[in-house]
Amino acid sequence: MSFSYLKPTLYTPKRLAVKLNAKGEQFVVKGHPWVFSNSIVKINDDANTGDLAIIFSKNKNKVVGLGLYDAESPIRIKIIHNAETKVEINSAFFHHKIEVALEKRSELLQTNTNSYRLLFGENDGFPGFIADVYDNVLVVKLYSEIWLPYLEPILESLQQISNAKTVVMRLSRNLQNSKNHNFKDGEVIFGTLENQVVEFVEHDVKFSANVIKGHKTGYFLDHRANRRRVGILSKGKSVLDVFSYAGGFSVHALANGATEVTSLDISKQALDMARENGKLNAYSGQHKTISGDAFEEMKGLIKKGKTYDVVVIDPPSFAKQQSEIDLAKKKYAQLAELGEQLTSKNGLLVLASCSSRVLAEDFFDLNERVLNAQSRLFETELKTKHDSDHPIAFAEGAYLKCGYYRFLE
Repeated sequence: MSFSYLKPTLYTPKRLAVKLNAKGEQFVVKGHPWVFSNSIVKINDDANTGDLAIIFSKNKNKVVGLGLYDAESPIRIKIIHNAETKVEINSAFFHHKIEVALEKRSELLQTNTNSYRLLFGENDGFPGFIADVYDNVLVVKLYSEIWLPYLEPILESLQQISNAKTVVMRLSRNLQNSKNHNFKDGEVIFGTLENQVVEFVEHDVKFSANVIKGHKTGYFLDHRANRRRVGILSKGKSVLDVFSYAGGFSVHALANGATEVTSLDISKQALDMARENGKLNAYSGQHKTISGDAFEEMKGLIKKGKTYDVVVIDPPSFAKQQSEIDLAKKKYAQLAELGEQLTSKNGLLVLASCSSRVLAEDFFDLNERVLNAQSRLFETELKTKHDSDHPIAFAEGAYLKCGYYRFLE
C-alpha cells in the first residue's frame, strides 16, 4: 500500500519572491522560523497557502530563507530552510530532514523505548507538523494547511524511516473544519489498526495510548525523562501525582516499587486510563485515584493531614496567550504552596510547567520564592527541560520545565 491514492489538495504551489523589513530579515538570518505579516514589505499579489516563499535580502538580492506561505495565520511565512546552502524543495529535501531528525533521537532509541516524537514542528524544520511513533504506529498531527501540497512524499518518507506498519492522521481543530482536504481526524491512512489503543514501552515501563481519540497524538511524550527519574526516586515511597492524566508519573512510580500511589485528575476517563496503564506492569503497591478539581482536592487532603514522600504537580498550560501570564504565575505559586504542605518530612516536591509563555527562569524563581516563604528548609535538587526527542531550535520552541525540591526537615 502506498500514499499515492492520497490527494490532499489539487493545488500546485507557486514560487513567491518575498522581501522583508530589516527586523523580519534579521529574524530569518538568525534562524527564527516565523515571519509575521507585518514584516513583509513585498510579495506576489496572488499568494496562496502552501506556496513556496523565497525570501531575498533587502540589499544584495541574496536568498536568506525558504518558507511556506500561510494565508490564514498572522505567522504568514513558516520557514523550512535557512539558506546557508542552496537546496531544491522536493521529496529528497524532506526525506533528508526526517533522517536528520531521527539521528537526533538515536541515543533515546538505544534504550528500551519504542515511543518517541520523530518530528517536533518548527524545531525539526516542519512548522505546524508533528509526528509521534508508538511502537509500530506513526501518528501525524497537522496544524496548518501549508503542508497539503507536499504531504504525499513526506508521509512516504516518515513511514519508511520510522518502519511504521500503520499511519494515523490527526488534525487540529481548524483543519478539521477545513474544506480544502478530504482527511478525517483519526483516519488510518496507511496499513491497518486493529485496536485504537496502542501499547508501547518507555524506559522498560509499559503504557498505552488511544491514537484515534486521545489528546494531541494520544499521549504526552515530552516528560519521559522526568517520569523515569520520578519512578526511580519513588522506590518504597508514597506518591501523589497531581494532574495525572493517563498516569505517566504514577505508572513509573508503581513499576519502580512505590508502596502507594495516588493519581489525581479532574477526568474520570483519564483516571481509568491511568489504572489500565498501571495494570500493564507488575507492581505490588496500592494505586488509588481521586477525581476532582486539583486545587480543591489538594486543599481537602491538607485538611485531612495527608502527606506523601513524593509529590508531582504537572498541570496543563495555564497561559495560552500573553494576557494570561500573570494569572498563570498566581496558579503556579498556589500549586507550589499546596504541594509543600502535602510533602512529607525529607520528601520530594516536583513542580512542572508546560506554558511556553512562562519562561523557565521565571518559573524556577517563582517556585523558590514561594518555598523560601515557608518555614521549612529545602534544596533545589535538579532543574530539567525537554527530553531529547523534543529538541529546541529557537527560544519560543521551549515550553517544558521541571524543578525537583527536596525538603530537609
